[in-house]
Amino acid sequence: MVELYGGQRSRRDLAAHAGSFGQFAGVRLMTLGDGVERGIRMLEFRSGTGLRFTVLIDRAFDIADCDYRGMAVGWHSPAGFRHPGLHEYEGEGGLAWLRSFSGLMVTCGLDHILFMHDEPADHYVYGPRKTVSHSIHGRIGTIPGKLTGYGERWDGDELVLWCEGSVIQGAVFGEHLELIRRIEITAGTNDIRISDRVVNRGFYRTPHMYCYHINVGHPVLAEGSRYIAPIREVVWAAHAGDDFRKQSAGYRTMPAPQLGFHEQVWQHELGADAAGEVPVALVNDALGLGFQVTTRKDQFPCQYEWQNLQAGQYALGIEPSTNHVLGKGYAREKGELIWLEHGDERAYQSTFSILTSAEEIAASEGRIRAIAAQPDEDYPEPSGRHLPIGGRA
Repeated sequence: MVELYGGQRSRRDLAAHAGSFGQFAGVRLMTLGDGVERGIRMLEFRSGTGLRFTVLIDRAFDIADCDYRGMAVGWHSPAGFRHPGLHEYEGEGGLAWLRSFSGLMVTCGLDHILFMHDEPADHYVYGPRKTVSHSIHGRIGTIPGKLTGYGERWDGDELVLWCEGSVIQGAVFGEHLELIRRIEITAGTNDIRISDRVVNRGFYRTPHMYCYHINVGHPVLAEGSRYIAPIREVVWAAHAGDDFRKQSAGYRTMPAPQLGFHEQVWQHELGADAAGEVPVALVNDALGLGFQVTTRKDQFPCQYEWQNLQAGQYALGIEPSTNHVLGKGYAREKGELIWLEHGDERAYQSTFSILTSAEEIAASEGRIRAIAAQPDEDYPEPSGRHLPIGGRA
């Protein structure tokens, strides 16, 4: 049954009340037509609860807009949803990615995440190419995808809205990796399910790193909003030391937008429940509105918290990752870098949930605290202990 308008509705009942189920919920393909967005193909999902989100086919099937009953959840940056044809990956010393950085979810990878890095290119067996140069957070998020299907699927009286596609990141004498992504939501719910597979289609042994930059904006993020996570240990903070309290922004309770704010990044060691799941939430108690991300510890062993609290850029990032925040060089040195041979693949399953009431927020917080009770202070001293991760040398 589909839970809509305060009741359980059968397929037959809903069909009797409209000529098309699109009156209530659905998936629609469209193309953006103006400004830096011009030419991007986009899928708009409406679940029937008041939840709407969009998937940018031509930007790696990332989620751009997300709003619930007119209240924004996803972040819009000044860069906008820029067409990938305008992107210069190598520009600005490797920071040009920031000119395409916007939306609820931006995928980072497939062979590199985090800051710029040069590494030996000997695994690609091409003499003239001595090094591989990576810009910040990798290439995948600005590569157009191939849409293989989308629509509505009935399973008895349950309706699933879905899309699926693939994105190729490839080069001659370089990597040949494919991201296969499926996004689903059951009509009448507020849970977005994302299933990814990253496959090495090439015949070179290729490194793999992966991260979701999940960006929550106002009004979920506001003065007093709370970051809730099963934190066993605060591992690292980019601003630790003399500047730890300088900006008056701890990890737990968010301030209003600031002037002259420098981004803060934390890494937390998070616990998982008995099923291996790791839930993290940002909640606005005053509005009774929150956003929860659930990932798997065996897929994303690390997680960062990104605070961009600058006025005009105001965002909080939840970032599940395959590797520690110290980057690719550290991962390689410690034997934690994932290497994929031909045909090897990695799978990732995640759920994004809108929390729509004080009761749902309380239930989420209860679940999280049952795993681990996060520090009660806003400025816990980072331990510096980055637990070993099982990569493949």
